[in-house]
Amino acid sequence: MSPTPPGGPPLLIACALGIEHLALRLGERGGAAGPVTVVRTGMGPRAAECSLGRILADPALTGAAVLATGFCAGLAPGMHPGDLVVAEETRDPRGTVRCAGTETLVRELTRALPGRRVHTGPLTGSDHVVRGPERSALRATGAIAVDMESAATLLSAVRAGERPVAAVRVVVDAPEHELVRIGTVRGGISAFRVLRSVLPTFFEWHRSVLLPRR
Repeated sequence: MSPTPPGGPPLLIACALGIEHLALRLGERGGAAGPVTVVRTGMGPRAAECSLGRILADPALTGAAVLATGFCAGLAPGMHPGDLVVAEETRDPRGTVRCAGTETLVRELTRALPGRRVHTGPLTGSDHVVRGPERSALRATGAIAVDMESAATLLSAVRAGERPVAAVRVVVDAPEHELVRIGTVRGGISAFRVLRSVLPTFFEWHRSVLLPRR
């Protein structure tokens, strides 16, 4: 990789699964504010942590903005596959990371995907797929959604150096629409299409966090 360009640090977008990576690869790449790297970390918090630590050791990514994305399980009643979650913070047993530019992400996602609901709140991490009563227990903590990598990704990112971070997830599994139920395929296709459409909103977020702080 070449040194960090003078226009500002690059954007690193991290996802876990091959299907998520495919959706992002098929997305519209125009309008990026600078170099963009999309990486697949592998599934689970340990894989995300190891992958981010290795990738961010590259001097070309010093100060890179990091955005975790992919699919998630919604925790709030009334969520549906294809809904979007913009994290105000990510949390797991090791700590909490505040996200930057959430207002920009909500605004741009609402504009880019009219008709899609955008939820904001804490995004919690898990080391396994959450089902049944555990979903209610996590909701009681105030979290609105759960996934296996976002918290580990952002925690690793800020530990590697000061940088803006964020997490945007697409709901594929929700209280009334668990993966084990009929309709999973339809819900998965909906979530895939939404994830394929979000890259331009990530670029706008990146541009906004690059602006000088006042």
